[in-house]
Parts: sequence; C-alpha cells; structure tokens
Amino acid sequence: MGLDAFSHIEVVFFFHCVPEDKIESGARHPRNREDWPRVGIFAQRGKNRPNRIGLSVCNLLGVEGLTITVLDIKPHMREFAPRGNVIQPAWSTELMAEYYED
Repeated sequence: MGLDAFSHIEVVFFFHCVPEDKIESGARHPRNREDWPRVGIFAQRGKNRPNRIGLSVCNLLGVEGLTITVLDIKPHMREFAPRGNVIQPAWSTELMAEYYED
C-alpha cells in the first residue's frame, strides 16, 4: 500500500538460474572485450557472482494485480542516491552507454 506513489523501485533479487559451476571469482574482461581492462567480478555487474545477488532500479508500472517475488522491494528515493560526483572507470561508462535504450 502506497508503493504506487513512487515512479521507481529498487528490486533486490537472487540469480537462482545461475548454476554453481558457472560462478566466477577471478578477473575477466567485461563482456569479453579485450580493449577493456580485466577486473574482478565485484567490479562488474555480472550475474555469475559468488553471492548471486542482484539489484536493479526499475520503473514502477503498476501494482494492481501483480505478484512480485523478490528478496526486498524499496521505493527509490533520490536522497538515498550518492551525493556529489559519482566516479567510475571509462570502460563502464562505455558499457552502459546504450544499456537502457529502447
């Protein structure tokens, strides 16, 4: 009740379809692109992480008649977002450049 007053929600979920033998713990090139540096799995947002926990901020399209099974749902409030400059490496900016394009 009241969640429909928010435009976005934070969804914390478990990557339950990732088999144990696919979990990565070492370094790799993001998206296997050799032109990007090798970085550890926790420096990426890949699903094959040892803890298999994901987080996404999603548009809230509606709550009526929907069933959502997740570890947690929180309304996304801009006050919880980082203040000031957010710093990240150039390869991650390039990787995400068209991620949410329709």
